[in-house]
Amino acid sequence: MFLWTKPKGIIAFGLKSKEFAEETKVLAANQGLYNGFLAAGLIYSLIKKDVNLSVFFLTYVIIAAIYGAYSTKKIRLFYVQGIPAIIALITILYQLA
Repeated sequence: MFLWTKPKGIIAFGLKSKEFAEETKVLAANQGLYNGFLAAGLIYSLIKKDVNLSVFFLTYVIIAAIYGAYSTKKIRLFYVQGIPAIIALITILYQLA
């Protein structure tokens, strides 16, 4: 969210141009804030050792990864965001069994 209009952000997200990055920076800020809240929820669930809360937030991360990959037509997004969340969810559920 903070690097969206910077050269590293433009390269990392495969943006068309600096102008495009400037035009879409409000959207990127919204996306970054949303992801920040998901991360905060996951961290909170770890601090409180609340498995149900962990499962809740990981499920939302997975849903966001599926939707993001589908809507952007970039499967890489799913691999970067979804696979780690799926592995974490499977690990939690395995420990409960």
